Amino acid sequence: MRGLMQDWPLLCHRIIDHAAQVHGEREVVTRSVEGPIHRTNYAEIRTRALKVAQRLDREGIKMGDRVATIAWNTWRHLETWYGIMGIGAICHTVNPRLFPDQIAWIINHAQDRIVMTDLTFIPILEKLADQLPSVERYIVYTDKAHMPQTTLKNAVAYEDWIAEVDGNFKWKEFDENTAAAMCYTSGTTGDPKGVLYSHRSNVMHALMANTGDSLGANAADTMLPVVPLFHANSWGIAFSAPSMGTKLVLPGAKMDGASIYELLSTEKVTHTAGVPTVWLMLLNYMSQNNLKLPDLRMVVCGGSAMPRSMIKAFVDMGIGARHAWGMTEMSPIGTLAALKPPFDQLEGDERLDILQTQGYPPFGVEMKITDDSGKSLPWDGKTFGRLKVRGPSVSRAYFRVEDEILDEEGYFDTGDVATIDAHGYMRITDRSKDVIKSGGEWISSIDLENLAVGHPQVAEAAVIGVYHPKWDERPLLIVQLKQDQTTTREDILKYMDGKIAKWWMPDDVVFVDAIPHTATGKILKTALRDQFKTYSLPTAAA
Repeated sequence: MRGLMQDWPLLCHRIIDHAAQVHGEREVVTRSVEGPIHRTNYAEIRTRALKVAQRLDREGIKMGDRVATIAWNTWRHLETWYGIMGIGAICHTVNPRLFPDQIAWIINHAQDRIVMTDLTFIPILEKLADQLPSVERYIVYTDKAHMPQTTLKNAVAYEDWIAEVDGNFKWKEFDENTAAAMCYTSGTTGDPKGVLYSHRSNVMHALMANTGDSLGANAADTMLPVVPLFHANSWGIAFSAPSMGTKLVLPGAKMDGASIYELLSTEKVTHTAGVPTVWLMLLNYMSQNNLKLPDLRMVVCGGSAMPRSMIKAFVDMGIGARHAWGMTEMSPIGTLAALKPPFDQLEGDERLDILQTQGYPPFGVEMKITDDSGKSLPWDGKTFGRLKVRGPSVSRAYFRVEDEILDEEGYFDTGDVATIDAHGYMRITDRSKDVIKSGGEWISSIDLENLAVGHPQVAEAAVIGVYHPKWDERPLLIVQLKQDQTTTREDILKYMDGKIAKWWMPDDVVFVDAIPHTATGKILKTALRDQFKTYSLPTAAA
């Protein structure tokens, strides 16, 4: 016997419909790329999203077609998310911080038909355009007054483009499992991999994010997502905030400490989310200028580990600090370190001990830890194993990749090594891949090593992450030279310059007589990390 409930598909555009109807006057405030502060609301966002949908439909964009965005957090970017998804097309957010060759690879792999971009990224795209055969035109998030001359194919100012339609348009109808959005991983090993979200998975994730022990913002709150819309599905905030009627404050391109403080303060932000690098800049700016944020109640931090000193700094100001962990493949929320009984009664260092964990999963995320053979391990807070997850917002496959990524019980191996205690609190103890996390972004040690060994004097190279007070981790390149060869740190860095993104460049190079190996011939990075555990990078004091 089946239930007698209505068949009401979980579609992303239902979120903006609800926001417009019930919370239509709630503001969406943006520091625009052009400079001035821009104010709109959810009702206007929906109206313009319908124009985007109508204009894309006229452009010939069909169900399943990919439309790329390369843009900052702005009201224009937000409304195009809903416009693209509302016709059954796929919103493909591209991370502009990747190396240009990776951006080209990703756009080509996705076969994007249209690219929407901010003024900031026009120079990058102009250099890549000849390598992007699937792209039919470029739409620039600006108006006629700010539209520059550009060689981009069929380029048009966004405001002119949507002015060609009247918005008298209805969302398309389709199944809730229809693809809605796409985000590629950073390609830490091999090529980047496309994660393809469905309408259902995004709506389910928004419901998870809106619980009190997750992002925790409601209709009376104001959320400033410093996490970019192009980073791990914007942590779902593009859906969770409108679904609750939470006022949104979007930082645009300026994410330095002073700019973020200004928005937090003037807009009376209660909740904010971003990576540790941003919060370090904010805390330094506040300390230097003796500033406070009386309205701010919750800082959510993810992307890389939140230092204990940072958690304490916010707690000492009376601001909640919530450590979060997740992955692009998880939409991305996995766990959040909310304080549940009996831990909510703890004080001092004991309280910080819990806040420093990665936290426990909300309903909708199931977790287990296993040994290398797949056997489940106990939740005792001591035994560590491979961290695996499953749920309605967790990937079951990668876009256009045939490899199986789930185990026999439907769990996805996160690549992290962790412990889980009896209360469900998870703590990452290591990463099975030697990826370096710098300012919330991933750097591939393997790619750096492969590049370095291309230098004619280098016999072997290893890259490890070394502590950095601002970026959390930065790459240290360890080099073993060929016999009787000599070279310098500067020469190797010069050789690597231009072949990788600038922010991937190692902060230092050290030379060793030999690089240690395991019995199977793999570089023994545990030994290298131990050898260089007290190493101080030259940039650490900068």
